[in-house]
Amino acid sequence: MFVDIHIQQTVPPSNLNRDDTGSPKSAIYGGVRRARVSSQAWKRATRAEFAERLRAGDLGFRTKRVIDLVVAEAGARGTDVSRDELAKRAEAALNAIGLKTEKAKDKAGTQEYLPVTQYLVLYSRGQIEALTNVILRDPKPSKKDVQAALESTHGVEVALFGRMVADNKELSVDASVQVAHALSTHAVDDESDYFAAVDDLGRDDDAGAGMLGTIEFNSATLYRYATINVAGLNANLHSAEDTARAVEAFIRDFALSMPTGKQNTFANNTLPDGVVVIVRRDRPVSLVGAFEDPVVPSPTSGIVSQSAERLVEQAHSTRAFVGEPVAAFVVHGGRRTAVLEELGDVCATVQELAAGVRGVVAASLGAAAS
Repeated sequence: MFVDIHIQQTVPPSNLNRDDTGSPKSAIYGGVRRARVSSQAWKRATRAEFAERLRAGDLGFRTKRVIDLVVAEAGARGTDVSRDELAKRAEAALNAIGLKTEKAKDKAGTQEYLPVTQYLVLYSRGQIEALTNVILRDPKPSKKDVQAALESTHGVEVALFGRMVADNKELSVDASVQVAHALSTHAVDDESDYFAAVDDLGRDDDAGAGMLGTIEFNSATLYRYATINVAGLNANLHSAEDTARAVEAFIRDFALSMPTGKQNTFANNTLPDGVVVIVRRDRPVSLVGAFEDPVVPSPTSGIVSQSAERLVEQAHSTRAFVGEPVAAFVVHGGRRTAVLEELGDVCATVQELAAGVRGVVAASLGAAAS
C-alpha cells in the first residue's frame, strides 16, 4: 500500500530555501525555470511540526553530538559515574560499532566540547535511552550490545525518514517516505529587494543609511508531493497501530509545515490551497506531469484555479495506466480549488483527512483505527 500526498500551495514574495549565493533555489522543468524548494527543507519543516504534536518517544535527533545526549540522559538519572567517564564509555561504544569520533571545539578553537561523530546520524529517543542503559551497565560494552541498542525501537522519525550509516550498514534503516522537491506550476523569475536600514542612534551629520543590501525572492504556486510506503513503515515500526498513527501524523504535519528560510523577512505564512491524498496498492504516482506545460494566467483564470484543474486532469489520466485507487480524500480552501472535489471524499479539515487515511491504513493492517 502506498499513500500519495499531493499539495498545491501558493506563497507570496518569499525565499523559502536558498542556495549558496542566497538566491531562491530553482530548477528547469518543461523548458522554463521554476521555483524549487528542496525535499530536505520540507522534511526538516515537517520534523519541526512533529516536535509540537508527537509523543516524546516518537521523536528523533539528527546529530553528531550523540555523546552529549547520552551523557545528559545518564546525568538526568542521577548516576554516580562522572561526566568524563560517561563520555569515554559512550565514545568507546560508538567506536565499537564503527562510528568514528573526533574532538569538537568552538569556532575560536578555545573551548573543547565532548567528542562528536564525523557525520550526522538520526537516532530515536528510545535508542538514546537504550545506549545509555548499556554504558551505565558495562564500562566496556560489547559491539553486540551497542548494536542492539541502536537497532531497538526506531520511533516515528527514524521509521519514516530512515538512517544512513556508512561505517556500519547493519545500522542503516530504509526510509519509508519519499519527498519530492516542490516545484512551481508556472515559470518564475527571481526579483531583488533593495533595502536601506536606518541607524536609530545616528547623528545629525551622518549621511545616508546605516546599512544597504539586496535580498532575492520570488512568488509561486507550488506543487508538493510525498509518498509513504506503508509496508516499509510497518516493517520499521513492528506495529500496525503505530504505523497507522505515523501515517496520520506525517500527512497532517507535512501539509501544515512551512520551511523557515527568510520567514522573518517575508512572513510567508500561507496554508495549502488544496490537499489530495490517494491510497494505492500498485505503486506510488506523482502528478507533477500536470505542469510540464507551465501554467499561464489569463484574464478569466488565475494560476491557482488552473493549477487545480490541471491536477484533476492528470489524476484522471493516470487511471488509464494504474486503475482506480483504494481510497482518496480531499480538502481545499475555496471556489478556486473546488474542482479537486472530483478526486475523492471531501473533508472539512486536514486533520479530518489525515484521520480518514489512518482508518484506511489501520483496516488494511488489521489494527485499531484509534
